[in-house]
Amino acid sequence: MNIVVCVKYVPDAQSDRTFNAEDNTTDRANVDGLLSEIDEYAVEEALRLAEAHEGEVTVLTVGPERAADALKKALQMGADKGVHVCDDAIHGSDAAATSLVLAGAITKATGGSPELVLMGMSSTDGVMGVVPAMVAERLGVPQVTFASELTIEGGRVRARRDGDTASDTIEASLPALVSVTDQINEPRYPSFKGIMAAKKKPVETWSVADLGIDPAQVGLAAAWTKVTAFAKRPPRQAGTIITDEGDGGRKLAEFLSAGKFL
Repeated sequence: MNIVVCVKYVPDAQSDRTFNAEDNTTDRANVDGLLSEIDEYAVEEALRLAEAHEGEVTVLTVGPERAADALKKALQMGADKGVHVCDDAIHGSDAAATSLVLAGAITKATGGSPELVLMGMSSTDGVMGVVPAMVAERLGVPQVTFASELTIEGGRVRARRDGDTASDTIEASLPALVSVTDQINEPRYPSFKGIMAAKKKPVETWSVADLGIDPAQVGLAAAWTKVTAFAKRPPRQAGTIITDEGDGGRKLAEFLSAGKFL
């Protein structure tokens, strides 16, 4: 089984994230970044499925040069090879353009016939969750989203989706695209052996031209939505202290009522 996992390089949530003043896009160059946390669950699930079905795992990312670090982490975990779509034309792409690039890269990486594509349910920076559905539509394959448990048998994929009050079981025939939640497994840590082995694993770098995509279809100019302005979040204000002098309950109720919390 050949499995493609789409991963994303995102700004570290612990760093001071901001936007580029020139074009109001997310600053990905002047901030520490890492493999999106939810994507680690997709990589882990791909590795488990590959081990069970004698498969091969290809990790794919789209982003600037530093996005290669996301591939490196996935290769250290155990993925077999990587693909990095790196092109200045992609800068500022929205979800629609991103899905176009991902679909083109998946098609090229698999010779036109992807068997299984895995993704995290959303990225930890954009937190949109629409890209998996868009990529599945462009590939023309079934989408099985928000999987908390995944099994493959007899050419079909079965996933359990956990909701607030119930769990659903979804089935689809392969090829298919599956997005996973952070409940599906516990991602492994790269071992020393895995770190050393990753240095020798092949990584291909492609441009949008290599995918047969017109640069005019991607990038900020082609985006359907744009950030028009941004400002730093104001400093947190001091809270209100209610001193209980026998009437603390009433004062608390009045405070909550004034804030329309009651």
